[in-house]
Amino acid sequence: MSGTVAKFIVDALEAEGVKYVFGLPGEENIHLVHALKGSTIRFVLVRHEQGAAFMADIYGRLTGRAGVCLSTLGPGALNLLLGVADATFDSTPLVAISAQVGLSRIYKETHQIVDLVSVYRPVTKWAETVSTLHALPEIVRKAFQAAEEERPGATFLAIPEDIESADIPATIKLLPRSVTALGAPDPRQVNAAAALIREAKSPIILAGHGVARARAHDELTALARQMNIPVATTFMGKGCISDKSHLSLGVVGFMHHDYENFAFDRADLIIAVGYELQEFAPSKINPDGNKTIIHMHCFQEDVDASYQVSAAVIGNVRLCLEALRKATHDLHFDEKAQAAIRGARQAELARYADDASYPVKPQRIVQTVREVLKDEDVTLVDTGAVKMWMARLYPAYLPLTCLFSNGLATMAYSLPGAIGAHLACPDRKILAVMGDGGFLMNSQEIETAVRENIPLKILIWVDDSFGLIEWKMDLAFKESYGVRFTNPDFTTYAESFGCKGYWVDSAESLSPILSQAINEPGVSIVACPVDYSENMKLSERLMHLGDGAI
Repeated sequence: MSGTVAKFIVDALEAEGVKYVFGLPGEENIHLVHALKGSTIRFVLVRHEQGAAFMADIYGRLTGRAGVCLSTLGPGALNLLLGVADATFDSTPLVAISAQVGLSRIYKETHQIVDLVSVYRPVTKWAETVSTLHALPEIVRKAFQAAEEERPGATFLAIPEDIESADIPATIKLLPRSVTALGAPDPRQVNAAAALIREAKSPIILAGHGVARARAHDELTALARQMNIPVATTFMGKGCISDKSHLSLGVVGFMHHDYENFAFDRADLIIAVGYELQEFAPSKINPDGNKTIIHMHCFQEDVDASYQVSAAVIGNVRLCLEALRKATHDLHFDEKAQAAIRGARQAELARYADDASYPVKPQRIVQTVREVLKDEDVTLVDTGAVKMWMARLYPAYLPLTCLFSNGLATMAYSLPGAIGAHLACPDRKILAVMGDGGFLMNSQEIETAVRENIPLKILIWVDDSFGLIEWKMDLAFKESYGVRFTNPDFTTYAESFGCKGYWVDSAESLSPILSQAINEPGVSIVACPVDYSENMKLSERLMHLGDGAI
């Protein structure tokens, strides 16, 4: 093989199975962008590097294969940083590639020089600068291996401009893609976990993002059914057990002691499957640190005073669950607490299903979103008050169908993320659900969707405020400050991009408008005023909810 380094990198990306690269060209990466033109990879030109990283982030989360984003050096690489960090903190495979100044001046203070490896190392699994041609095959292969294997995350490569444009010797060859599959757990670990379950009186399963990544939802459900153990999920694990199941309790992680927390209060054993510490603080379900905990994942648990593990089952999550199911085949618990908890959540949704007040109650918006989407369709929920309502109440029936940014809880990921989601799952409907605060942070990517012919669908909850912060201020100070703003005419704004825009003017009109928007071709934006006076009402209700009420 001979040619330029840029051509070699593109060939290496093709060998890794990359189908899309999201990014922006700059002076220092034009050879790499030009090399993509003659490849099988689709280059998706974005309007801001942050959008590119979020597209790659969600593409990687839904496919399990590293999404790839590209930027120029300096400011472009720094713009890319947030989405890259988001991927790492949500355990999502991503490879970020940026340009860098040439090796001839990288050692001194010069135009646009930033020590990018030092910037990226704290928020990636691995970061490196390509400083020699002969290491290039190993460096690219390692970037993908580190991103995808064991606990996924982001990796970063900086390509100096004089390296990128250099000729590469024919003696330098691509390395073949290799994947190390995780094996079955140690039987001694399985037996130790099974012994703890046999001693328990009221066990509960906590399912995290690791179950979704491992596609282990069927095995999780089978284990829960066999022993009749209720299952709560983290926000990231939502859908790992179908909310149609009588064993599904809903999610934990809300800022108040929610319905599901009462099940943990009563539990003496927590079987944590695929749970990762950044998903939420374990002190919320084990405040006294006195519960027995089984940790089941592909890697060892993190250290936390409220997450002291009595038995760890480490290996392929699907194989771990199957091994534990066989070791506990004769166990069946008489656990009925889940019925009251499920009933409380379902009653809250039902109580507002036909509420005709306007602006629209959050509960009714959640119910409507569920009605218009199919089981397998995907909704990306942005950070803010909208996240609290959707996480608590939106029924999910399959894993990775209701997505959140939870490790960093990043605002504005969902709009560009929905573009990556559509390319990952083109046969499903994709809906970005977001507040008006997050919407304008990355709304420039609407143009990307229109140009790339991607049917982006957005539902904006409009309250002219950073609603979650206003909620928190109201709780802390009984008043809020510095959170209110004004908005554009969202319908006109949508039309200015050449797409459809809708304004919901009554509770009754939300369902037909949203249904039309989701099912029509092209890009559609629906803006719906929301009644966030429900925020404080919910807080008051939950803070005064006694154990006897569930």
